[in-house]
Amino acid sequence: MVKIIAIVQARMDSLRLPGKVMKSIMAKPMLWHIINRLQNSELIDEVIIATTIDEKDNLVEDLANNNNFNVFRGSIDDVLDRYYQTAKKYKADVIVRITGDCPLIDPFVVDEVIQFFLDNEVDYASNTIKPTYPDGLDTEVFTVNALERAWKEANLQSEREHVTPYIRNHPEIFNLGNFENTTDLSHMRWCVDRDNDLEFVQEVFQRLYNKKPLFLMKEVLDLLKENPELNEINKENVRNEGYTQSLKFDKKSR
Repeated sequence: MVKIIAIVQARMDSLRLPGKVMKSIMAKPMLWHIINRLQNSELIDEVIIATTIDEKDNLVEDLANNNNFNVFRGSIDDVLDRYYQTAKKYKADVIVRITGDCPLIDPFVVDEVIQFFLDNEVDYASNTIKPTYPDGLDTEVFTVNALERAWKEANLQSEREHVTPYIRNHPEIFNLGNFENTTDLSHMRWCVDRDNDLEFVQEVFQRLYNKKPLFLMKEVLDLLKENPELNEINKENVRNEGYTQSLKFDKKSR
């Protein structure tokens, strides 16, 4: 049997919105919503929060312990190492990477990407090589062998901070696959990196959560169709801003 674990990277020390993983949405921390939604996946065996050994992240561990979530604490800046050590501890065969700023993550979209990965027998699959889903539904799936090779060989700072660039940047080594939506929705921004992103997500939850706590991509799209002004809240924000910034200051990390 293949063991599939989702690893959610989450830490308090975010540059653009400090403490964002604990920001309140419907009286629950944002990270709580992410884990709760992922637990509805039919293909994921375990969901793990991967946080850091930084004292500030005691809050993340407390959230995990108080809600019976799995948690691992590792490197502060070497997120690739944090993922690898988490995968080793939980004996994963396949890793699903989710970031801690995606409170609208759709477990059924996640399952579609996982199934695509399994059906095509690739080393890595995602819905982000050519983005067609809203920013905030990003899902990456890869083998533990691919993760281990990246962990051993990746040297650039951006490759250590963001986990999968080494895999994505070496198609001559890894067999890559991209899962695409039938409609290109990549212009939509549903992740949380700034205050106005949080405002957008809070508006969505306020309008949908009490009717159906596990609302999915379709319900959000219907809401935005009926209330297009919501798209204006954070439309100027840039996709993958953190990774782009890392590239500007890239250097050998070891």
